Amino acid sequence: MKRVAAAAVAVGVLFAATSCADQGIDAAAQAEKLNLDGRGPITYVQGKDNSNVVRPLIDEWNATHPGEEVTFKEQSDQADQQHEDLVQHFQSRDPGYDVAVVDVVWTAEFAARGWLQPLEGPMAIDTSGLLPATVAGATYGGVLYAAPQTSDGALLYYRTDLLDHPPATWDELVGACGTAQQAGIGCYAGQYAKYEGLTVNASEAINTAGGSILAPDGVTPTMTTPEAKAGLQSLVDAYRSGAIPRESVTFQEEQARQAFQSGNLLFMRNWPYAYSLMNGQGSSAVSGKFAVAPLPGKNGPGHSTLGGHSAAINVYSEHKATASDFLKFFLEKKSQAFFLSQGSLAPVRADVYDDPELIEQYPYIPTLKTSIENAVTRPVTPFYPAVTWAVQNNAYAAIKGEKTVDQAAADIQSAIAAAGS
Repeated sequence: MKRVAAAAVAVGVLFAATSCADQGIDAAAQAEKLNLDGRGPITYVQGKDNSNVVRPLIDEWNATHPGEEVTFKEQSDQADQQHEDLVQHFQSRDPGYDVAVVDVVWTAEFAARGWLQPLEGPMAIDTSGLLPATVAGATYGGVLYAAPQTSDGALLYYRTDLLDHPPATWDELVGACGTAQQAGIGCYAGQYAKYEGLTVNASEAINTAGGSILAPDGVTPTMTTPEAKAGLQSLVDAYRSGAIPRESVTFQEEQARQAFQSGNLLFMRNWPYAYSLMNGQGSSAVSGKFAVAPLPGKNGPGHSTLGGHSAAINVYSEHKATASDFLKFFLEKKSQAFFLSQGSLAPVRADVYDDPELIEQYPYIPTLKTSIENAVTRPVTPFYPAVTWAVQNNAYAAIKGEKTVDQAAADIQSAIAAAGS
């Protein structure tokens, strides 16, 4: 408990010290926010474009916007390195990173430090056609600070050769584990290694049980409520009973996918990217033998943790009007459909999910839409690194039986309180 609290205090102190040092930056940022009319070439910054989604879209933009061309600055494929790179450039007031892609969990941090241009007034974008959860993920303090770009919601993958229909509730899922035992395979796996994925999976269990990790104010921890503890207890009980196989505490996304794809699981919680990888490949033992459903909840669909990324305008950009138009270009239906078809990335526009031609090509997207519509963001707080550290370490200890759920919840509670003080 002391180690968790001490680490959280250290992160909180570091953030507080940085915030004090950034007070001058914030003052400068306030002045920069008024400079909204600049047009000209801009630089777009994003993590590695493994599926070649971004370059074709930028080429399309550049062909019709002479004098306002976009240059692509490609970061690494490691989220922590992407975050560090953005922090360095924002802290130095670099106007060169005009538009930057931010993970949904970075929005609060960057907005609180005055680095993102609020998307209001002349910079406002039309969010009426976007999935509400994606807008919430780009909002901090009631203000939209980034344009949702791609989303993500968890899906329940299940074996259609072994089950007639998917479970609608968590209790039904656990009750179906006898089928897995008869088949000689594991029942249900998510991502339970000690990393960000465990925060995601623990949040889903907690939110689905009616609890939360943090109150909407971004400050008050809520992990000691009966609902939050019940959610964590559901994972602990499933691991103890064998419904969650022992090896799952080493699983990240790819280990879970490989286990399911090899035919060794009845159920799997994972992101949509796994669908095409497991279907139609000669090396997949489950090709044509699985389908997807929403995560099961108490009495219907559960609450996926919202994934995805948004595009934000650097408050120090000198060409904000061009940057604003570029954000809107990425939100067009054609661009959003390309994110889906080229990169298997979940769109943020509702009408993409209702397109009959796209549904025929990607039959899982109506289910994905349901997942995102029921999704809940991870805790929205500038102190997110301390929060996720506390959740990962204590949820892992509880699942492994090294702590009781009551102790783990109390330790998460105290760590979050220390970080925000």
